[in-house]
Amino acid sequence: MSESDFRRLLSEAVGRIDFLQGADTSNAVRLGGLTNINYRVDHKGESFVVRIPGAKTGEYINRQDEEFAALSAAAAGVNTEVAFFAVDGLMVTRFAVNSTTMNPSRFKDHGAVARAGRLIRQLHQNAEPFKTDFKLFPVIDDYKSNLERKGSPMPARYQEAGPLVAATREALSSVVVPLVPSHCDPLCENFLDTGDKMFLIDFEYAGNADPMWDLGDLSVEGGFDFEQDQTLLESYFGGAPNAADVGRMVAYKAMCDVLWSLWGKVQDVDGNQVEDFARYADNRLSRALNLMQDSAYKSHLAAINAV
Repeated sequence: MSESDFRRLLSEAVGRIDFLQGADTSNAVRLGGLTNINYRVDHKGESFVVRIPGAKTGEYINRQDEEFAALSAAAAGVNTEVAFFAVDGLMVTRFAVNSTTMNPSRFKDHGAVARAGRLIRQLHQNAEPFKTDFKLFPVIDDYKSNLERKGSPMPARYQEAGPLVAATREALSSVVVPLVPSHCDPLCENFLDTGDKMFLIDFEYAGNADPMWDLGDLSVEGGFDFEQDQTLLESYFGGAPNAADVGRMVAYKAMCDVLWSLWGKVQDVDGNQVEDFARYADNRLSRALNLMQDSAYKSHLAAINAV
């Protein structure tokens, strides 16, 4: 789609929102996003983010569940204020003024890592439980079924990864962990930082989950090293974590890449041209394999099994 097409979609979206009637969208600023279209719109001295849902996202995102999660997280002081939400996923949120969108480079600052750890803990402890549970392996199975229905091959090296994924699945399934309201897709870019306060946005994939999923997911998305992982864990727990918690976090780092590899392959098959999703899928699976084939990975699975 061309920029003029995006602008037309924005104009149509703003026309559906009462409190943005009359807003001048000609100066709206395009924001980031892989599957959705996002613009900052200024109107009557206030700034908002208009999120237009991407094509076919309704096939795998329950917008009612997303709305509940977004509102729950906002009430917990984690998400920005949700000003409008429609059944098709059109959403308007309050723009976080004086904030910086995080990325892997900005997370080299351990102070930012610590703020993120505390923010995730705030979400897990203070948000009202979400309407759905995030069940990792059934989601993986669903993405595989989606690809099979569409006659698509799995990402490259998926057959090689299969036994390691199965071993991880067995280990994680062996322990019962209370589920907590979780973001489930904490890309670095979903964190907005003012230096004092952080926000976590975009709750499309949110659900109640093992708390270590969000930590492992952020770690792998940010390319965290050992020291960053330690800062994240210690800020989350308020002290040193135990071996089983560390093991689950590392296991979820691998499974995060497996999951998003399959998701990326679905995007490729669906014709999403925002980026080269075929390469994205293959690269993420290769990274998961590198972690699972590391000699320390068995020790992490053993720590989980020892609980």
